[in-house]
Amino acid sequence: MTEPQPNPYGLRVLSSPAQYRQQAARHPARQLVNLAEAIPGLRLDIRYATADNLLGYPLYQQAQAWLRRPVAEALKQVQQALAAHGAGLVVYDAYRPYSATVLMYQKVQNEDYAAPPWRGSRHNRGCSVDVGLVNQATGRPLPMPTAFDELSPAAHSAYEPVSSEARRHRALLLKTMAQFGFVNYPGEWWHFDYAQWAEFGLLDLSFEEL
Repeated sequence: MTEPQPNPYGLRVLSSPAQYRQQAARHPARQLVNLAEAIPGLRLDIRYATADNLLGYPLYQQAQAWLRRPVAEALKQVQQALAAHGAGLVVYDAYRPYSATVLMYQKVQNEDYAAPPWRGSRHNRGCSVDVGLVNQATGRPLPMPTAFDELSPAAHSAYEPVSSEARRHRALLLKTMAQFGFVNYPGEWWHFDYAQWAEFGLLDLSFEEL
């Protein structure tokens, strides 16, 4: 299969649906999986499909969440483990097309909170997920230290002081995600990278093209 040509930043970003399908057929682990179909009871709150995000306008046309197959399988194990605590996952964002990352960086202009286009994001590899917790029975969000995508020190994973309830939920999320191979980005309590993210390439495919 022909490799994508380097973009102006020297990155090889796969943007051909046909090439993606060929790659997924040869290497099933590289296939992106629809989380709503793969993980029972999973809640979606895809902020970038709405105007309720740091950009102020929708970045996606559809409220969907996708991850590479092994990442989705690991997240499914997280969901199952959380059930013992009466909790479940809510996904705010997962796979993000490279072009969306470029737009986000143009808005934020801060590498602490947005991946620059010359590096790309682990979201673009289908290996990062932004999550919070919900009450398993009601589906209502459980209190966390901040709202999703709050760009402040209070969003840091070790920030104090926070309420005892928020601290307990944050600790449960961090511990359970780590148990199944996810590494937290310490600047954002909600952001987790699959430990083997480097094995997967950058993608720029819309949800509709998947």
